[in-house]
Amino acid sequence: MSTSVFIEPLDVLLLRGNKLFGDPGSHGEALIPPWPSVAAGALRSRMLADAGIDLAAFGDNKASHPPIGKRDEPGPFTVAGFHLARRYADGRAELLMAPPADLVVFEAEGDRLFAVARMAPTPPAAGLASSAELPLLPVLAQADRHKPAGGYWLTEAGFGKYLAGRVPDDAQIDWVKSNALWQFEHRVGVGLDAAQRRAKDGQLFSMQAVAMLKRGHRLDRRNEKEQPVGYDVGFLATVSGAEPPTSGLVRLGGDGRAAALHPVNDYRPPAPDYEAIVAARCCRLLLTSPGLFAGGWLPSGANAATRRADGAIRFELHGVSGWLVCAAVPRAEVVSGWDLARWQPKPALRAAPTGSVWWLDELDATPDALRKLAETGLWREPCDDAARRAEGFNRIAIAAY
Repeated sequence: MSTSVFIEPLDVLLLRGNKLFGDPGSHGEALIPPWPSVAAGALRSRMLADAGIDLAAFGDNKASHPPIGKRDEPGPFTVAGFHLARRYADGRAELLMAPPADLVVFEAEGDRLFAVARMAPTPPAAGLASSAELPLLPVLAQADRHKPAGGYWLTEAGFGKYLAGRVPDDAQIDWVKSNALWQFEHRVGVGLDAAQRRAKDGQLFSMQAVAMLKRGHRLDRRNEKEQPVGYDVGFLATVSGAEPPTSGLVRLGGDGRAAALHPVNDYRPPAPDYEAIVAARCCRLLLTSPGLFAGGWLPSGANAATRRADGAIRFELHGVSGWLVCAAVPRAEVVSGWDLARWQPKPALRAAPTGSVWWLDELDATPDALRKLAETGLWREPCDDAARRAEGFNRIAIAAY
């Protein structure tokens, strides 16, 4: 069983990424959405405080919490999903997804003001050599080349179409622009001298603060005739293995800005037709949080040493097997963070970005096995990094080919 909660920021958020800043004149960029470890830290800290656990003892690995476990021995608590979301006046929450790597959005294409195209696994032309390790390449077929547009997010309806194997191409229903979700504000920070407990001379820097839209706000604050939006923007966190708090406050992001928790009752995320996928014997794996894989761009479950005659790579995990024939994986990113329990930086790890896609054919699985893979994520058993699994990394969705 899992529990979902909507996290509503009550202040601007400082969602710091992995780039260093703080030197004189430097600029810190915001990371949206933040890593799922942000939600894990906020919710677990609140749970420890509610249970009266001595936080200093927990940080020293001397205290434990039944679902959370100990500092060095995580319990069953797991962030099973963490997404940007909207919450409407009736309490309904709607998740929002960054575009998968195999979808490309265009604006002002021909007679259409908006269009979406999907990459298709395609054999390379005869005589064409590349460094790709898989037999098929993700190709975007276009009669005329156009520049892709950015700043779009899939709505829950559009994400459901994607999982069903259709192209979400309705600009009003399937997509939303980022300027209808948040705005950036630039803030100035001052470097501090820890020894003298004062500001350092010449240590001014700037950073991006994220101001999420709320009900009653207008997209254009200067236009008083514009209709205000009817939703609050925040994050939808789903936790398995524990009962997270669903009311009250948490500290979220850099500087511990306040965020309110709201219950999301009986929430069910979009899911594909698993029976149809099993019958078709092919599917796509969509990474919905950064992927920390020993094989780099290859997901857990892939065995590069076992290949088909055409170069496809064998995939076997949690009762699901098949052959990886194509991949659309953007440039790797680096995931780290700050370990409050140990009061030190977390190890910096290369990660496959959220939105990465892998195509499988000759799929051998049952519908229940596919559901288990989607619920468990791309983690082997026994897990080689229980702490990162609890934080919500390596989560996936399964889509029709």
